[in-house]
Amino acid sequence: MAEKICVAVRLRPPVSQETSSGTFWRVEDNRISLHKLHGTPISGISYAFDYVFDETCSNAKVYELLTKDVIHAAVDGFNGTAFAYGQTSSGKTFTMNGSPNDPGIIHRAVNDIFWKIQMISDREFLIRVSYMEIYNEEINDLFAVENQKLQIHESLERGIFVAGLREEIVNNAEQVIKLLESGEVNRHFGETNMNVRSSRSHTIFRMVIESKGIDSRSSGDYSSSDAIRVSVLNLVDLAGSERIAKTGAGGVRLKEGKYINKSLMVLGNVINKLSNGAKQRAHIPYRDSKLTRILQTALGGNAKTSIICTLAPEEVHVEETKGTLLFASRAKRITNCAQVNEILTDAALLRRQQLEIEELRRKLQGSRSEVLEQEILKLRNDMLKYELEREKLEMELEEERKSHKEREQRIIDQQLKIENLSSLVSDGDRSSSQFFLLAFAFLVASFSNSGDRKS
Repeated sequence: MAEKICVAVRLRPPVSQETSSGTFWRVEDNRISLHKLHGTPISGISYAFDYVFDETCSNAKVYELLTKDVIHAAVDGFNGTAFAYGQTSSGKTFTMNGSPNDPGIIHRAVNDIFWKIQMISDREFLIRVSYMEIYNEEINDLFAVENQKLQIHESLERGIFVAGLREEIVNNAEQVIKLLESGEVNRHFGETNMNVRSSRSHTIFRMVIESKGIDSRSSGDYSSSDAIRVSVLNLVDLAGSERIAKTGAGGVRLKEGKYINKSLMVLGNVINKLSNGAKQRAHIPYRDSKLTRILQTALGGNAKTSIICTLAPEEVHVEETKGTLLFASRAKRITNCAQVNEILTDAALLRRQQLEIEELRRKLQGSRSEVLEQEILKLRNDMLKYELEREKLEMELEEERKSHKEREQRIIDQQLKIENLSSLVSDGDRSSSQFFLLAFAFLVASFSNSGDRKS
């Protein structure tokens, strides 16, 4: 079913040291506009969105109105994505992560998912989570610091995924929160003139939710005809766009800022092309950055998506705020086609694990022994680990096969070219010495080009 991406903007409270002398942003219902201090609106600078949150709005309200439906749909089998976009220090990380007194979208989503699962008695669920960052256009695993510079792959079975990314199977919200906290320690942060704790990378927290119907007529056994639902939920905290003159960045911070701005520019290009409609969709540059490649399904694809654009209210940031509002205006014109993801093969982990855990399940005999529950969880995690290692080895083998075929093809091409040269010489009046000189020059050029490719 086709539906528009849900877009909201959120105005953060003003920072005390930044004062306005000429203009201010006014929020009225679901519209935000720029006004002069005496109250006159500035012509042409007014925007309407699905929701507009002023500086008094809580994370609870943002989650309830903007994101909750996406989260609940993920439990029902729809892919979902929620991400925060805006300039540095505009409130993105607070919106996604929150504070102890006002948890953000990610924590609320985790709690909501497990609450909703408890309410569904006719399905069994398996949830696995991963946490990655894109730092200087390299993908790092925040659950396993040794997993650096990971690569993006695509397959019919799994769609777009990051090879080698650690996934943890989880049973409750508390487990997930602890994993998130451990991952946060590994994120890249840095100080700039605009933010004492500036995110220097994009982060993507991913939950894969699998579920299978339970046949009530057979005391908890599975119905063989039921499909497995598999949905992917991405919760994304983007690094902020930066103006180097304002951040005062230099050295490492300058390099980080350039990579951040480049990936956000590609995201803006993707949004712009998608917002222009079907006529412009011949080529969407998803592959121009790792961020847009990972989020490809969320932007114009099979997913329910909500975007929260955060704004700094101060007059000194008015140009950056207008840029964010333009991004949001384009995003709200994008149409996704979300549908429930059902798998009828043995691809899903839930089905692959069914036989292996059956014996342990019988041991429980209606009780919920903590020791046996831990055995089941350990078995599931071990199986997931082995499965990921197998997939990684298969991909490495496939890459080697491709490389070998390419080398063989280059040799064949060179042989054909030499034969063609030989034929030309034999058909003409050239001397044999000319032929050997020509062939020698060709071989030198060929091997030189081959060396260039290797380097």
